[in-house]
Amino acid sequence: MNESVNEAVEVAGHTEAGHRHGAETIREALSVLRESDSVGGGVQLQQVHKSYGGVKALENFNLDIRPGELVVLLGRSGCGKTTALRSLAGLEDIDSGRIVVGGHDVTGLPTNKRDMAMVFQAYSLFPHMTALQNVAFGLQIRGVGRSECRRRAGEMLDLVGLGDQNAKFMHQMSGGQQQRVALARALAISPKVLLLDEPLSALDAKVRVSLREEIRRIQLETGTTTLFVTHDQEEALAVADRIGVMNAGRIEQIDAPRKLYQSPRSEFVATFIGLTNRLPGTLLGGGKEALVFGQRVPLVESSVNAGSSAEVSVLARPESISLALRQEGSGAAPTGANATVERIHFLGPVARVECLVDAAVSEPLRAGVSGATPASASSVVVQLSAAEMPVELRPGADVVLVPRPVPALAVGR
Repeated sequence: MNESVNEAVEVAGHTEAGHRHGAETIREALSVLRESDSVGGGVQLQQVHKSYGGVKALENFNLDIRPGELVVLLGRSGCGKTTALRSLAGLEDIDSGRIVVGGHDVTGLPTNKRDMAMVFQAYSLFPHMTALQNVAFGLQIRGVGRSECRRRAGEMLDLVGLGDQNAKFMHQMSGGQQQRVALARALAISPKVLLLDEPLSALDAKVRVSLREEIRRIQLETGTTTLFVTHDQEEALAVADRIGVMNAGRIEQIDAPRKLYQSPRSEFVATFIGLTNRLPGTLLGGGKEALVFGQRVPLVESSVNAGSSAEVSVLARPESISLALRQEGSGAAPTGANATVERIHFLGPVARVECLVDAAVSEPLRAGVSGATPASASSVVVQLSAAEMPVELRPGADVVLVPRPVPALAVGR
């Protein structure tokens, strides 16, 4: 939109109207541009509250989805992510707040007036209809002619890779194929907003990976504004433009997947997304870095700011720690923490190594532990690529753990 704004300003300044009423003309041009931007299907949930009896499902919930964007709501069961999706769809009445779609307030509108389509975990397909008939159904009830229904339904089945399966009934199709039919049916009506409520959770792992990639391809191809709800972190990281991590009815942080993983703004986000080690550290440099196992580790901006020399817990990712075998009499060992390998999980391209740190550092680790750590209080998980894994590495081996200079979040101990 910035390029369009600049063009509008330039045009306004060179017209006769621009000379006489420059400020007013520019304001009008910007208003038109914003409206055209919103017509693309942007979504805003503003200060939404929703309770079930005494339970607050959504509390001051705010979400802004840009036109054409795929946003994932990620969180534990009961955090409010499905309630947010159903509230946007009109399947739940909110207690207060506003829901805006394409620049229009739809808060009080029924579901069938919101121009949205939803794909559920259960496919909700008609077993007595063929794939083509299922996809065409939404168009038929909107009064679209028979020939146009068939054409559009055929196009959508081609889009999801089922063009040659249009005459099959649901019992003749696999779970993954049925979910593709459900997706095609949702897209056939050209909705402003596509809502996906854990659409892949009923499928086996291999089909899930294949279909999530297909959903992302189709979403990019159609440019449909999409809200996707899931509890699967890998799924969220793989498909989203942005991920909103939900906690207790609110979005704790919403960012691009890489930024969310590398620069968490809170302890909850850092420990919820991926694996996290809680390491004892001491703040240095006015709180911009910490000393961890004798190494300087830079800190992300949202780290606790308690001044230098304060004792903190540094939340470090497993891949942010290197590992070297400790061999007596082999010369100077790298500065780090002495530890013993407990378990090795070989995962193909990577290996996760669980290490028990020596007693000298186990007490600080134990003091700073919370229920969210991935291993026991005195354990550290290291992730190595298969190529850098020492051949002699095995359970019981003595190792040195060395933090890499990768930005991490520091929290109070």
